[in-house]
Amino acid sequence: MNLVLLRIAARNLMRQRKRTMLLAGAIAFGIMIVTILNGFAGSFVKNISDNFSYLMGGHVFVSGTEVTPSGKRISIIRDDSVIMQALEDSGQKWVSLQKTSQTIATLIFEGKSIQQTLTGIDLTHSGMIKERLALVDGNWENLSWSNAIIISQSIARKLNVLPGDVLVAQLQTITGQNNVGEFRVAAITIDSSFVGSIMTYVQLEYLNSLIGLGKNEYMSLGIMLEKLEKSGAFANALYTSMKGMGLNLFDRSTKDENGSMTPFQAMLLEQRTEQWTGTKYRLYTIDDVLAQAKQIVVAIDTGSTVILIVLFAIVMIGISNTFRMAMYERIREIGTMRAIGVQRNEIRSMFLYEALLLSLAGAIAGIVLALIAMGLLTLISFDPLSPVFLILKRGHFSFYVPPLRAIGNILLIAVLTLVAVYAPANAAAKLPPAEALRTVK
Repeated sequence: MNLVLLRIAARNLMRQRKRTMLLAGAIAFGIMIVTILNGFAGSFVKNISDNFSYLMGGHVFVSGTEVTPSGKRISIIRDDSVIMQALEDSGQKWVSLQKTSQTIATLIFEGKSIQQTLTGIDLTHSGMIKERLALVDGNWENLSWSNAIIISQSIARKLNVLPGDVLVAQLQTITGQNNVGEFRVAAITIDSSFVGSIMTYVQLEYLNSLIGLGKNEYMSLGIMLEKLEKSGAFANALYTSMKGMGLNLFDRSTKDENGSMTPFQAMLLEQRTEQWTGTKYRLYTIDDVLAQAKQIVVAIDTGSTVILIVLFAIVMIGISNTFRMAMYERIREIGTMRAIGVQRNEIRSMFLYEALLLSLAGAIAGIVLALIAMGLLTLISFDPLSPVFLILKRGHFSFYVPPLRAIGNILLIAVLTLVAVYAPANAAAKLPPAEALRTVK
């Protein structure tokens, strides 16, 4: 790189500050918009995955399904000793295991009612509950009640209940019979995550008695890992281990040919069409459930690239015309430089250096503006009942821009700017010195 030409290029840009700031501002605006979109897409799947991991109680899941004599398919794990052995034999590490059962119930108190998903877990020994939930009323000691229930503050307000109040729950057993139970409010929570407004926790053993499961039976085993990224490899190893122990498993590679369903949905469809005896197990991960969310990220990334190209197609026209004008304004200067021995390729390089410096300055300014904008957006707090809460991190926007993506955007802008300037730069390089010196502006 010719440092003398680089200094001249920088000087030329500073000579026309207003023009330079307008062009750099256009570049900065494009980079800012695209960086914000990339940052949102970068955290989109992670936020949804984290929220659903909390919602479902793990990163990897094992559930069992049986076909009753009447042909009804019920979700149940009767004996998990073989599953636990398969976990040990898989050689994988996990943070925690959580056994759960779920059902939809109508909660009733003094004439008011609301439908909720009841999630049965071992409240007394669940570390997740105390880590994730913040109590606004009641206390942890109440979780020892056999019919304890934890509800969110919004549900408590709708039903007008306090800790100690008894709720009536109307629900169905796994085989479809209507049943009624009573739950005693142990605690009321305000949750900084999406789950707080839609999930209600109850004692696993009591819920099982209401829906027709045995004391040691449950519907799903959630396995929490150190990192979400390890879920795929963990699931593959566990699947191989369970298969090797002779367990009947749904195929994890099942996919929808049209791409309209997630692998998890395709597995559920296979479950409805197949016939088997005994218990058949389904092994899946958060990524399997949220496969379509990744398609949204691809769409956002593709859209941001298209926006970048469209914006710069417009900006490139302005840059090209501006540098063509600059060439005519400096035509005698170019003639003088050629007369004292500056070569054509050096004249061309001088203009290209100006374009490169302009693009880099605009790109850096755009990234700085994007970081400021993203920082301000993270300060906005959303209501837990908001439809967008699921894609947020604890009620706030979050952004992650992969460094390689940011570098790629800068390089793309640099290349496009150089392409836009090449024609006027080449025209300036081809000016005959004598003709340039005779030109009167």
